[in-house]
Amino acid sequence: MNKYDSERIAGLLCKYKAQYEENTQNADVIVFNTCTVRESADDRLFGQLGNLRGVKEEKPDLIIAVGGCLAQSYGEKLLLKFPQIDIVFGTHNIERFPYLLKSRILTGNRVIELKNESTYDISCLPSSREKSFSAWVSIMHGCNNFCSYCIVPYVRGRQSSRPSSQIIKEVKNLVSSGVIEITLLGQNVNSYGKDLADDLNFPKLLKSLSEISGLKRIRFITSHPKDFNSETIKVVAESERLCNHFHLPLQAGSNKVLKDMNRGYKKDKYLRLTEEIYNMIPDASITTDIMVGFPTETEKDFLETLDVVEKVKFDNAFTFIYSPRPGTKAIKFNNNFSHKEKMNRFKRLVEKQTSISQMKNDRLIGKSFNVLVEDFSKKDKEMLMGRTKTNKIVNFNGDSNLIGRIVYVDIISAKAHYLIGKLKL
Repeated sequence: MNKYDSERIAGLLCKYKAQYEENTQNADVIVFNTCTVRESADDRLFGQLGNLRGVKEEKPDLIIAVGGCLAQSYGEKLLLKFPQIDIVFGTHNIERFPYLLKSRILTGNRVIELKNESTYDISCLPSSREKSFSAWVSIMHGCNNFCSYCIVPYVRGRQSSRPSSQIIKEVKNLVSSGVIEITLLGQNVNSYGKDLADDLNFPKLLKSLSEISGLKRIRFITSHPKDFNSETIKVVAESERLCNHFHLPLQAGSNKVLKDMNRGYKKDKYLRLTEEIYNMIPDASITTDIMVGFPTETEKDFLETLDVVEKVKFDNAFTFIYSPRPGTKAIKFNNNFSHKEKMNRFKRLVEKQTSISQMKNDRLIGKSFNVLVEDFSKKDKEMLMGRTKTNKIVNFNGDSNLIGRIVYVDIISAKAHYLIGKLKL
């Protein structure tokens, strides 16, 4: 969602004749579109703002703007803490950024504008996308779940689904412009449409989009186990265009911790969902998010998490240590164990998941897959990088004219987090 918003901000700047500048030293305007889900994101922003203090002193006309979730959360505190910031804007007024920029230029005054809710559908804004052949499509904004550790509902607001007719029209327009892959975005895509009267639910939306001619691949993030159901799995299983990759955040394997997190499901339900995915789509990949060190987590609770990891055998997991967020319920819980103990659990989790990821990728050696070529590889600029329908990264040799195309690739070796292939001629 953050990347989606960033593309809209960039699109607005391009509309008003701004040009992208690779070198920070040469920029006239620097915009930070922030996340605040974890404390590490805050720290990265503060570090970069500190580095820009000297640049601002040497170049006083430089305009520094901070938007997004952290801006929505911190508000005026940012202006007080960092005098080098010129503009602060939140998650609900992205469309206003050009006007705030103009105000700063004309008046010389620092500007802050934050709204408590969205009144504008930013999908209508121009977009400066990273890839011409692939696009993010937001199907909803905000979240109603209020997980006890999560700041998102407080900075992005309550759930608001876009009418399906708007989404379908947007996707058709994207396809007519050359897009062959879309990724549907939402804090909880499975609850899409619950706040709309007489509109499609999420599985029906998927089915409608899969019937659009010219669209090759449809992905979606993020699913929530609480609302995920058999109907969604069935729709994916029946469509060639819906990618057989499910990102299903676990967070914890202990029922006690899941209750304290206010996740709305239990371990057994999660295991049944993943078993159903594998039964209906045997070659599906399942990835997840797992948190270590939640304040009420014990060693026994952590072992429950490891048990789920062992049983599900995730293709990949985004693992992180609990980060207290001001304003959330979890910040009031007593933390009864040390940072050293958290790090020990984190290390054990990463080691287990890495071995499982390697094992699952090793099984793909000798097989062939359709791969959408995205760019040059980050590992080796002499190689191309693409993704399978299961969201596996594949690096292989090929010409740059293949970028944006779907090609057939033989897998010749595997690492835990990516595959190495050979273009099938």
